[in-house]
Amino acid sequence: MGNRDIFRLYESCALCPRECGVNRNQGELGYCRASGQSVAVGTICAHHGEEPVISGSGGICNVFFMHCNLQCSFCQNVQISHNQSPLINHTDSILNVSRRITHLLDQGCRAIGFVSPTHYLPHMIAIIETIRESGYRVPVVYNTNAYDKPEVLRILEGYVDIYLPDFKYGIAETGCLLSEADDYPDVALKAIKEMYRQKGSTLIIDEYGQAVSGLIIRHLVLPGNVTNSIKVLEMIAGELSVKVNISLMSQYNPLYYKLNDPAMQRVLTPEEYDKVKDAFSNLGFYRGWIQELNSFGFYNPDFSSDTPFREV
Repeated sequence: MGNRDIFRLYESCALCPRECGVNRNQGELGYCRASGQSVAVGTICAHHGEEPVISGSGGICNVFFMHCNLQCSFCQNVQISHNQSPLINHTDSILNVSRRITHLLDQGCRAIGFVSPTHYLPHMIAIIETIRESGYRVPVVYNTNAYDKPEVLRILEGYVDIYLPDFKYGIAETGCLLSEADDYPDVALKAIKEMYRQKGSTLIIDEYGQAVSGLIIRHLVLPGNVTNSIKVLEMIAGELSVKVNISLMSQYNPLYYKLNDPAMQRVLTPEEYDKVKDAFSNLGFYRGWIQELNSFGFYNPDFSSDTPFREV
């Protein structure tokens, strides 16, 4: 699908499993409330993330899109991910976004990450093509909540070098309660299977210690939801491979939680995290990263700043 044709995907939008069917090219708004007539970007910044192989020594140039096709009740990026957030001050052109990215590449970033990209996939592809036409060849990271469709992900072959999906929920009721998506476990598993088909379990690292191709599955352990986390790990082990790289995260911060579950109004306990780490080992996983338990205090962005993240 060519650069021009790719924008036809907005005409009856079914980019994500919501399948709203609205014509975003005509300004109609579906679940994500994002037009197809322009791209809205929360920020573009050099970011040192949770996995060293993704960030590298110079950081990754991350493009954070506005809005999201999930509305998680605990999202740390809520300033830009909430679908009622105004877009008017964030719209930009493909050319200008591309120039902002290449400026950071010239400053030392050695990869590009697109964060919450699903609902802006045609614009993302156009940005990648524009950057490549300018002579830049760096790894592209697709940083997604995994609420994606396999047939859409197949379009990304040749554009995406590293898939970095969250696998949030293994229990349908939890996905419904926390992210308005009771089909999340089935949808995410199918999506990640397609990523696995494209990249397999081998993470290719360059001479600088930075990933250039592969798949890393992130999972955020939520307080009061150990069973959910173990179910996610069981699904990956049973349906994919224990050779996959897993980033097991403990950075949940109750500051962002907006519902009423008392367990979610606190941080993760050592006992909860230990149970999930034990399951990780017992299931046979051996590749990946495990966060320090106190990480909840470090990954709290302020998107009103040009440097939203406190680097650690």
